Amino acid sequence: MTGIVPVLITAFLASSVEVIEMVTIVVGVGATRGWRSTLLGAAAGFVVLAVVVAFFGLAVSAIPIGPLRLVIGALLLVFGLQWLRKGVVRVAARGFAGMQVEANQDTDVWTGTGVDWTAFVLSFKGVLLEGLEVAFIVVSVGATAGQLGVAVYGGAAALLVVGAVGAVLSRFVARIPRSFLQLVVGILLTTFGSFWATEGLGVSWPGGDVAILGLLAVYLLTAAINIAVERRGARQSRLTLNLSEVAR
Repeated sequence: MTGIVPVLITAFLASSVEVIEMVTIVVGVGATRGWRSTLLGAAAGFVVLAVVVAFFGLAVSAIPIGPLRLVIGALLLVFGLQWLRKGVVRVAARGFAGMQVEANQDTDVWTGTGVDWTAFVLSFKGVLLEGLEVAFIVVSVGATAGQLGVAVYGGAAALLVVGAVGAVLSRFVARIPRSFLQLVVGILLTTFGSFWATEGLGVSWPGGDVAILGLLAVYLLTAAINIAVERRGARQSRLTLNLSEVAR
C-alpha cells in the first residue's frame, strides 16, 4: 500500500475513529459543565500534544501508550460513574420530559468566575490521549508506506471534518434536557474509561474499538434497569406514605 490515495484514505478513516471519541468527550463535557473551561482544557491538550509531537517526531510511536491509557481511563471511569449515578437518579425522578434545569439550579454546572477544573481536566485528557492515538496512526501508516506527508494530511483532515461536525452538533446537544444529558455523558465517559483502563492493563478487546459499542450497550442497559428500580422504589415510598396518611 504505497499509493497516495490508499494512504490518505487509511489515515483519514483510522484517525476519524479516534477523533470521534475525542469530540464526543469534549462536546459532552462542554454541554454538561460549560464551554469556557472545557475549551480551555481542549486547547491545552492540543498545545501539549503539539509539543510532544514536535519534540519526539517519528519517535512518537515509541511512547508507551499503555500506562497513559490506564491512568486516563481510570480517571474518566471515576467521573463517568459519578455522573451516571446522578443521571439515573434525576431521570428516574423527572422522567424524559420537562427536565430542563436552569444553570443556577444545577450544582453540576460551573457558575464560578475561575476555571472549572473538572471540565478542564476531562477535556484535556480526552484530547491528549486521542491526539496521541492519531499521531501513532499517522506515523505508523505514513512511515510504513513511505508517505508520511500524505498520512499527516489524512489525519489533519479527519480532525477538521469530525471537529466541524462536532461543532455543529454541539448546538443541538445544548438543547437536550440537562438531566438526560448528564445521564448520556455519564454513560459515554464510563464506556470510554472502562475501555481505555482495561487496554492500559494489557487486555485486548475482541474487535478492537468495535468493543466500545458492546460496552455502551451494557451501560445503557444497566442505566435503564437502575432507572426502573429507582422509579419503582419511589412509587412504593409514595404509596406507603399515602397509606399511612389514610390510616391516620
